Amino acid sequence: QVQLVESGGGLVQAGGSLRLSCAASGSIFSTGTMGWYRQAPGNRALVATITSGGRTTYADSVKGRFTISRDNAKNAVYLQMNGLTPEDTTVYYCNADLLVLGNLKNYWGQGTQVTVSS
Repeated sequence: QVQLVESGGGLVQAGGSLRLSCAASGSIFSTGTMGWYRQAPGNRALVATITSGGRTTYADSVKGRFTISRDNAKNAVYLQMNGLTPEDTTVYYCNADLLVLGNLKNYWGQGTQVTVSS
């Protein structure tokens, strides 16, 4: 069974930092683009993505504050979040394109809560 397991959420004061981690497990042959999204009213909004080659994209609201990285050997993706504000409070989801048993599929993690107090 393939799954994405997230960790690292929690409560932090404004201006503080958190590091989210997400590891894919199961019969994974390779990992494509991985990313982080966060819950917004009515949808999950993109936070950052990183391709297997290391190309990154960021939402404008997090540029300069958040950094996405990955470890291909561990099928893992990370999100370093600095300069957090109360507006960053929400549930963060890991997302990944995984090649499993010859099929490329998109997977979501279960979500991890980030709460930033003012």
